[in-house]
Amino acid sequence: MSARPKTPRPPKSAAPCKDEDIALAFYRQMVLIRRFEERAARGYAEAKIGGYCHLNLGEEATVVGLMAALQPDDYVYASYRDHGYALARGISPERVMAELYGRTDGVSKGWGGSMHLFDVDARLMGGYGIVGGQVPLATGAALAVAHRGGAEAVLCQMGDGTTNIGAFHESLNLASLWDLPIVFVVSNNGLGMGTTVEGSSAEPDLFKRASAYRMASERVDGNDPVAVHAAALRALTHARSGKPFLLETVTERLKGHSVVDPAGYRTREQKAQLLAGDALSAYAARLTERAILTDDATREIDEAAMAAVDASVRFADASAHPATSTLFDYTYATAVPNDSRRLPGQPLFPAAARPGETMSEKAPA
Repeated sequence: MSARPKTPRPPKSAAPCKDEDIALAFYRQMVLIRRFEERAARGYAEAKIGGYCHLNLGEEATVVGLMAALQPDDYVYASYRDHGYALARGISPERVMAELYGRTDGVSKGWGGSMHLFDVDARLMGGYGIVGGQVPLATGAALAVAHRGGAEAVLCQMGDGTTNIGAFHESLNLASLWDLPIVFVVSNNGLGMGTTVEGSSAEPDLFKRASAYRMASERVDGNDPVAVHAAALRALTHARSGKPFLLETVTERLKGHSVVDPAGYRTREQKAQLLAGDALSAYAARLTERAILTDDATREIDEAAMAAVDASVRFADASAHPATSTLFDYTYATAVPNDSRRLPGQPLFPAAARPGETMSEKAPA
């Protein structure tokens, strides 16, 4: 049995940035996301962040390029690797870090954590902990936009592993059948947890999956924010015309699948190669070569990012933990009859009052 060929990488974009301010803005956001994620990893090691925690380290160019292409009223659905998307969508580092810490000032009031960032004002409609859980929901949102004749577009971000689940294919099929204004974005980092794309996908050129549904598609260098931004603009323009689009951005994460994954499936040489090709360093070198970025500016941008991250940690530390009584407050958007608010260990039905016990002392139903 012959070895499967490696996934071909998209050509590196050498197009110069036409707008220096935009180029620097991209770099600032990439640095902020990098420093934020590094601090999130530290917070997890310090046991200030619990649950699962997946970082955008190495994928900053894709994140920034995608979010910069959106209009303020567009909708974003993301995977559980969602911190950078929240930051690039304009949500303050303080509110994102507070959510990672599980505090009331977080974007999901402390009940969502790392994988479930949500902000209706930013139209970030959630990170989703279930692989592909966001894809049918994003498709439904695009159906709602089309039904009411809105001008918005929906961007649905996912990892490469999502392309092998049924909901991915069902959603692309319906989006194409119904001409929905949605861009499906596959952030291809080459690994579904520890399994390579070539080892799990009979068609490793993931953007070609769209051809089964007569959907336009494109692959782009995900390590170049300018290239990603341009491709996302093309995809969104196509979606606003009433036709869905599949965009594959090729960008590799620098670390393991989550903060507790040592990435033992990578050799020492592979890890060194990843660091040598780091998108943030490569982009900084490009800007420096074009005299857009100076050594002083590089230092100032990094210091500003560190100050913002430090402030977010202080904010999160000072924020209160949510009260147990609020655990069920956001289960439903509106009141639901017979909604149970039992806590773990409480009986399903209240026991009859014992002698000397008042009704208020019994557990709630």
